[in-house]
Amino acid sequence: MELKNQGYDVNHKKVYRLMVKLGLKPLKRNKRKYSSYKGNVGKVAENLINRNFDAENPNEKWYTDVTEFNLRGEKVYLSPILDGYNGEIVSHNISKSPNLEQINDMLNKAFKGKNLEGLIFHSDQGWQYQHESYQQRLKNKGIKQSMSRKGNSMDNGMMENFFGLLKTEMFYDQEDKYKTIDELILAIDDYIYYYNYDRIKEKLKGLSPVNYRLQSLKT
Repeated sequence: MELKNQGYDVNHKKVYRLMVKLGLKPLKRNKRKYSSYKGNVGKVAENLINRNFDAENPNEKWYTDVTEFNLRGEKVYLSPILDGYNGEIVSHNISKSPNLEQINDMLNKAFKGKNLEGLIFHSDQGWQYQHESYQQRLKNKGIKQSMSRKGNSMDNGMMENFFGLLKTEMFYDQEDKYKTIDELILAIDDYIYYYNYDRIKEKLKGLSPVNYRLQSLKT
């Protein structure tokens, strides 16, 4: 879904209205959204995306963020990487604590066997993405780091839209079907597999993200 140059502010009401416009209206929202922003604790990168989210090729533009699931007081955190080419979730980690180990595991899975020279990797200004070790790992792969402007969540609109879709389709108003936090973790994993391999998108010519990528590689 094209979002660039929409001019939306970070105001939560405006974000909510944008999600409604895109057909991603959440059935229920947490009163307080998880934020990894802890101020300037490291180097803040320039915004190289400027809401021009789409990519012409795989591994050209990646997006990441962390979102929280609160199941009756128990929390888990999902950290995925989304490819701007087809919306595919390249890798992800689900953890009971939002820490650097989670981020490093996500990167290990995403980097394996790939030449990512010149890739733009976009995030918000969360402490994880300002961390020296995270930034060094990107530099070692020839990746260009990009960050949203402070307080502008829609600068990372593709990631925000994925989180809204994910929670609307498998979590909001469905919490009672998850008896334990581990059941929820398995359900998130299952949904991401479904989203990548089975969930079709009109924008992708009626194909799932993975099938769209595989078809494009044949042509």
